[in-house]
Amino acid sequence: MRKDLKIAMDEAKNNGSLLPVTELVDKFYGEVQGLGGNRWDTSSLIKRFRK
Repeated sequence: MRKDLKIAMDEAKNNGSLLPVTELVDKFYGEVQGLGGNRWDTSSLIKRFRK
């Protein structure tokens, strides 16, 4: 998931677009990874909000 978000954010930088929500979601997934959720699916964000 983060790999795909990084591709989108890199392309946005290349063309001067802003993706603040995408950056925020990437940050949330980074926190999920910190909780041990490297292979969890999109529902893993719920665990992030419950921490």
